[in-house]
Amino acid sequence: MSRSTIDPQRHAERMAAKQKIMNERIKAADKEQGVLLVLTGPGKGKSSSGFGMVARALGHGMKVGVVQFIKGAFSTGEEAFFRDLPGVDYHVMGEGYTWDTQDRERDVRAAEAAWAEARRMLADPDYALVLLDELNIALRHGYLDLDAVLDDLQARPAMQHAVVTGRHAPEALIELADTVTEMKVVKHAFKDQGIKAQKGVEL
Repeated sequence: MSRSTIDPQRHAERMAAKQKIMNERIKAADKEQGVLLVLTGPGKGKSSSGFGMVARALGHGMKVGVVQFIKGAFSTGEEAFFRDLPGVDYHVMGEGYTWDTQDRERDVRAAEAAWAEARRMLADPDYALVLLDELNIALRHGYLDLDAVLDDLQARPAMQHAVVTGRHAPEALIELADTVTEMKVVKHAFKDQGIKAQKGVEL
């Protein structure tokens, strides 16, 4: 349907009906609490979405904690931008992709050190939002005890938000989460066209 064939009166009626439904939903949503968000799936944008929430929280004057699992062998734009901003406690704790390190014990040690930082933040109500970037990868490879991670996430302060990113989120984490988004691939520059990772897009 082209723009010129849309009936203005019908459009106004539909939007009024939608507005009524949305206003009722907003009125019914009366809980105030911290939210656990999981961003998973094979598509691009999981970490980008997480850092978007970091920017949003900082815009509200909230204190933010960031722990990056797996990543660490190369610098990223988000680290360069966020690390030294007031209100951000930023830790890059990984040693690179698992296929690069090829050393499980080393990867386990890095993940455990990262989780120690994450646990400290999750226990502190001063942190309004904690981003656990690529935590799902560490869980998938068994570098951390899943039950212990779930316990720490569940025990965090009542108003603290936590964001977990990475492919292959475990079902138990999905079940615990308040919001789960699964990114899917339609096209990908690297996989489909051989275009290497670009600054400002992937790095």
